Amino acid sequence: MGQEISGSEFDDAAFAEFRHRLDDETRLLAEWLAQGRLNCAERRIGFEIEAWLIDGDARPAAQNQEFLAAVDDPYVVPELARFNFEINSDPLPVAPGAFDAMHDALLARWQNCQDSATGIGLRPLLIGILPTVHSGDLVLDNMSPLERYKALNDQVFRLRHGQPIVLDIEGVEHLAHRHQDVMLESATTSLQVHVEVDAAEAARAFNICKMISAVTVGAAANSPFLFERQLWRETRIPLFEQAVAVGGSDYSKRVTFGIRYAQDSILECFEANLWRYPVILPDLMDTAPDALAHLRLHNGTIWRWNRPLIGFDSAGVPHCRIEHRVIAAGPTARDAIANVALFLGLFEALMRSPQSLETRLPFADACSNFYAAARFGLAAEVSWLDGVKARLQDLLLSQLLDTAGEGLALAGLPQAEIAQWLGIVRARAAQHQTGADWQIAWVKRHGRDFGRLVDAYAERQAGNLAVSNWSLE
Repeated sequence: MGQEISGSEFDDAAFAEFRHRLDDETRLLAEWLAQGRLNCAERRIGFEIEAWLIDGDARPAAQNQEFLAAVDDPYVVPELARFNFEINSDPLPVAPGAFDAMHDALLARWQNCQDSATGIGLRPLLIGILPTVHSGDLVLDNMSPLERYKALNDQVFRLRHGQPIVLDIEGVEHLAHRHQDVMLESATTSLQVHVEVDAAEAARAFNICKMISAVTVGAAANSPFLFERQLWRETRIPLFEQAVAVGGSDYSKRVTFGIRYAQDSILECFEANLWRYPVILPDLMDTAPDALAHLRLHNGTIWRWNRPLIGFDSAGVPHCRIEHRVIAAGPTARDAIANVALFLGLFEALMRSPQSLETRLPFADACSNFYAAARFGLAAEVSWLDGVKARLQDLLLSQLLDTAGEGLALAGLPQAEIAQWLGIVRARAAQHQTGADWQIAWVKRHGRDFGRLVDAYAERQAGNLAVSNWSLE
C-alpha cells in the first residue's frame, strides 16, 4: 500500500477491467513460478518502521507534511494519519555486520527525525499504540492527503454498506467503541520485517513465519493501552483486525492470520486474493502485464499478518519476499533491530530443519499461540513443536533464543554480533520487561496519567537504551 493511486472515485467499468487485469497477472505469476523465474541468489532482509508525531502535551500532532519537508529524506514517508510517518531501510544481505549496519542507518534517520521534529516544536515516538490517542484524533480531517487513503476509506465503507466499524476488545479491561471511518488503523504502528526467499521455498517460508509469529509478537509487545484502557499486551493486533473489517467470513478477512498453512506453493495466496477478496482499489495503471502492478496493488489491500510480496530489483528482476507484520514499533532503535535478529534467527534455524514442521506445529496451534502471545505477552502459555507446552518467557530462555542463535550462526553471522543483538531480547525476557510491561508497571507506580507516561517513555527512548534497562523512576 505504499504506492499512490491516480484517483479515489471508480465506476463499475473500472472494477471489471481491474478484475480482468488481475486475472491475467495472476496467470502470469503462475507461469513465472512454474518456470523458476523468482529465484533468490542470496538472502536479503529489510524493514519498515512506523512512528508517531507528538506535541508538547504528549498528544498526537497532525503535522507530518511539515515534518517530512523538514526531514527531506526519501526513506521517510507519510502514513495514513497526519500524525504518523514511516522509516524505510535498504535491503541488506544476511552477512556479518548486517544488524550493526541496520541499526546505524535507522539511528541516523531517527536522529534526523528528532532534530527535524524539534525544529517545529514536535517529538517523534516509536510505540505500538500511543497511550494518549483519543477517538476524536482518529478522524478524516487527520488523514494524510493521499488519494489511496481517501479511496481506502470510501471502499471499505462501500463494502460495509455504510455501517460503522465496531470495536469490541476484551482484555484486562473491556473496550466497546463505534467508529465512522478507517482511521482506527492509524493507531497501530509496527515494525514490518521483509525477508527475500527463493520461490521454491516461499511456501515453507510463509508457514515458518506464521509459526514464529507468537514468539515475535509476545517478545516485542508494546501496545497495552487504547483510549485509556488496559487491554492486551499487544492491543494493536485486535485493533487492526477490527479497524478495517468488511464483513464476510474468515476466508475474506482483510487483516488475518489466515485459515491454514500454504500446502504446495506461495501461488495459493495470490489465487486466494483473486477468488476470495473483493477489489477495493481498482486503479487502472498504464503498465505492461509483466509489471504485475494490479496484482501487487490488490495484494497491498490484504493485510495478512504474514504477507507474501512480489517485488522487482533495480534491474527489473522479480523476486518473492515475506513481510512479517506482527511486531510493534519501538521501544528504541536498539530494541527494533534486536527484534529483527530474533525473527531472522528463528526463521533461518527452522528453514534449515530437515523435518516437516507443519506436522510438528499444527496450524491451529500456531494460530492460538499468536493470539495468546498478543494478549498475554511473555506470560502467554503456548504449544511449541511436538506439543511442548510452556510459558513464552520460559520457552525463550530455555530454548528459542538458543535456536535463534544457531540459525544466525548457520547464516554466517559471527558469535559476537549474535550475542550482542539476541542478548537484548534475552535480557528483556529474563526481566519480563517488554515495552508493554514497562508501560503497565509505570502506570501501576505513578497512576493513570497517560501524558506523563508518554513523556517518561519518550525521555527513555531518546537515550536508545534497550527497554530492559529502563527504570520506573
